[in-house]
This record gives sequence, structure tokens and C-alpha cells, in this order.
Amino acid sequence: MTKRTAAKYKIDRRMGENIWGRPKSPVNRRESGPGQHGMRRRGKLSDFGIQLRAKQKLKGYYGDLTERQFRRIFTEAERVRGDTGENLVGLLERRLDAVVYRAKFVPTVFAARQFVNHGHVLINGRRVNIPSYRVRTGDVIEVREKSRQLPLVLEAIGSPERDIPDYLNVDHSSMKAEFTRVPGLADVPYPVMMEPNLVVEYYAKN
Repeated sequence: MTKRTAAKYKIDRRMGENIWGRPKSPVNRRESGPGQHGMRRRGKLSDFGIQLRAKQKLKGYYGDLTERQFRRIFTEAERVRGDTGENLVGLLERRLDAVVYRAKFVPTVFAARQFVNHGHVLINGRRVNIPSYRVRTGDVIEVREKSRQLPLVLEAIGSPERDIPDYLNVDHSSMKAEFTRVPGLADVPYPVMMEPNLVVEYYAKN
């Protein structure tokens, strides 16, 4: 099972930020963009550029979702009553791959997508292999017993890099996590500032 480190590091370089807070991110060593002309690409962004970057950063954080996937989630967030930006974050955090990553069952969100795809995860005792599956409040997510000793899982559990958010009750001894509530922006432990309000502005104009 690969972790697609090149993919996530390319996103970091493109954004110019260590968006997952990983200690090995190339942005920790060099802040320029990718490519031989990366140093020249830092100019003042227009309002459109700022909004586009906010969208790309949020989309990239969740495993570099396709534009079609992300737009569909945004459209749903618009239809729900309340603040669209907060709704967007809540829907993204309810993705099964995001929950598996938050629970520290795997080290990266890219690994979480593959982990779910390969059938290592159960929800309420039933195997689910769709990374975009939407978790509900009260659902219990667990790692299948045969998968609990995988090196990927042991690495994630032993890593001090991330804290588990308080909208998950996680027990690593039983490899289970309960999704207790839908979080808002302030509840999500992003290593860098996310600005879903700018994403809303981007889609309002495009």
C-alpha cells in the first residue's frame, strides 16, 4: 500500500504551505514553488487568485479531490441551512477517509483513501470501501481485526504529529472511533489557516 508522498509534497510546494503539518514537507526547507522558475512565481495575488488558492488548499488537504467532487460537495453545502463555509467543512470532515485520518488509524489522508478502498474499515460492524462515504453522528468506525497490525497503522498510532479532535472518541486499544458530532471550522485541527469563506466567494463569481 503506497502513501503517495510525492503527490502530497507536490501540493505543499504548489501552495507554498505545509498544509498537513508534516515534518518532512519540502516547504520546511524551501518555500519556492515547484520547477526551475519557482522562485519567480511569487507575485501579489488578485482577489480571484486569493480565492482560487483558498479553494485549492482546502481541496488539496482532503487528498486533492477532483474539481467535480469538490464542487458537488460545495453545492450540497449551499443547500443546507446555515453558513455555507461551515457546512462545507462539516461535509468534508464527514467523509470516511477524513475520519480514518483524524482518528490516526493511518498517517496521511492519501493513505486513508487507499486504506478504505482496500476494505480495512468497518462502520457499525459492516465493511465499507468507499472513501467518500458520509459518516453520521453516532457511527462507530473501526479497523478490521486482520488489519490492525499493519505497519501503516502502527506508524500512525505511534506518531506524535497530530492530535485527535474532540468530535471523535477514539480508543486505539480496540481500534475504534465514534463520530460524536459534525464539527465547525473552529473545531477542525488544520495545521494552516483554511478560509472556506473565500471558497464561497470563489464559487459565487465562477
